[in-house]
Amino acid sequence: MNKVITAVALIVSINAMAQNEVKGIVFNDLNNNGKKDRKENGIAGVSVTNGVEVVLTDKEGKYELPLDSDAIISVIKPSGYKIITNDDNLAQFFYIHKPKGSPASEFKGVSPTGKLPKSLNFGLIKTAETDDFTALVFGDPQPYTIEEVDFFAKGIVDELIGVKDIAFGLSMGDLVGNDLSLFNPYIKAVQKIGVPWYNLLGNHDLNFDATSDKLADETYEAHFGPSNYAFNHGKVHFIVLDDVLYPDPRDSKGYWGGFTEDQLTFVKNDLKFVPKDHLIVLAFHIPISEPDGDSFEDESRNKLFNLLREYPNTLSLSAHTHIQRQDFLSKEDGWQQEKPHHHYNVGTTSGDWYSGKLDDKGIPTSTMRDGTPKGYAFIHFKGNTYNVKYKVAGKSEDYQMEVFAPKVVEKDKRTKAGIYVNFFIGSEKDTLEYRIDGGEWKKMHYVEDYDPSYASMVYQWDLSEELISGRRSSNPIDCKHLWRGRVDTSLGIGTHEVEIKATDMYDNVYTEKTSYTIAVPSVKK
Repeated sequence: MNKVITAVALIVSINAMAQNEVKGIVFNDLNNNGKKDRKENGIAGVSVTNGVEVVLTDKEGKYELPLDSDAIISVIKPSGYKIITNDDNLAQFFYIHKPKGSPASEFKGVSPTGKLPKSLNFGLIKTAETDDFTALVFGDPQPYTIEEVDFFAKGIVDELIGVKDIAFGLSMGDLVGNDLSLFNPYIKAVQKIGVPWYNLLGNHDLNFDATSDKLADETYEAHFGPSNYAFNHGKVHFIVLDDVLYPDPRDSKGYWGGFTEDQLTFVKNDLKFVPKDHLIVLAFHIPISEPDGDSFEDESRNKLFNLLREYPNTLSLSAHTHIQRQDFLSKEDGWQQEKPHHHYNVGTTSGDWYSGKLDDKGIPTSTMRDGTPKGYAFIHFKGNTYNVKYKVAGKSEDYQMEVFAPKVVEKDKRTKAGIYVNFFIGSEKDTLEYRIDGGEWKKMHYVEDYDPSYASMVYQWDLSEELISGRRSSNPIDCKHLWRGRVDTSLGIGTHEVEIKATDMYDNVYTEKTSYTIAVPSVKK
């Protein structure tokens, strides 16, 4: 009898041990079928993670990791390989291990995954990957209804279908607006672009009935996989993180920007295998720069900065604010290097939450509160350097600024009117100049104020005596990429051409033109 009990206990113990670790092989998937065939060799030196620990595969491509009953195992794509994508172009670099599935919630999470495979293998496809490549970045698609999914599809996706020379795309959270049943329509819309796509979690992508932060992303995981992961492309290492703490640890109400200790441990373990001269690009939803109030936990930001202190080439990306801005964080902000850290808060594809007049296709213009039109970013990487360009939806690539000038001013009369330029991608580091009638170039002055072009557009809704199609846009806020030039009234009577030249931090030069008229009052008889 004792022998039977001992044998049963041994079997239980072995099964328990088997579920406490995961092992497998990362292999070169020669026939792209996602399965390891006999002639397909393992790949050495590839990082694999359980979301906290990170290990390298051995010379045969084998790895082992500890495992609990709620984990996602993912491979960290090395340079020179590509990830298998599914029919929706979503990168398949992970395996979800939830034997019992997700807990019950308003929106369905992960179904029970069953028994862990004896060998959990990841196939990679060897490819001729260059150090020069381009990523496509979307801020906040955030549709609240199926109609707004259609606005997103027609207003953003349609002009990108078949886009060339894009390595992959990344959506920066708020993939939908609270209704997680819209995940699938969102996926189907983006799939049409035709490039591999990554996603990250935003504060409107949560299971709001979750009682702990660990369970707030169950529906997201069911559709997109891990909310914390990494991958390499060329000499760039990307780290994608969920920086939405929900419920807010301060009062259990709402959310707060920050990271958990497990996330920071993952970043620490991941960076151990990244060369110091590579560019580290971090992507998360809520800005670390706190543009408005106490939106991000200082301790989390400082701990992240400490992990990055030995990496001289860094960039971080966020969205969330429905504006566009460039921030440069210094030692005063907790950054531990002499060269400031560049944080780019990307403009959104939903713009000002699908507000504004309807265009000729019935799509809201949806200009953001700082005057930035809705659109998306292209980040061009070359080795460990980068160059960011913003593309306004529905406009040519040359449309990089909005210029506001008075229509007519009185000859030789002082005026408080000005020539304003909203340079959408701009920052204080940029140089804007203007000249009138081909004269001398003069520097414009950086200001923080409402963009008058946007303000005048919004107040049309209040001044119109007839209903306007669409929905009134949000009130204007200070723009962080606005410049002002003086209106010269001493010139001759007539129309005068104003040329604008903007030089950004990457030495890209953009130009635009406007004009104003000088007149004298008509004499009443």
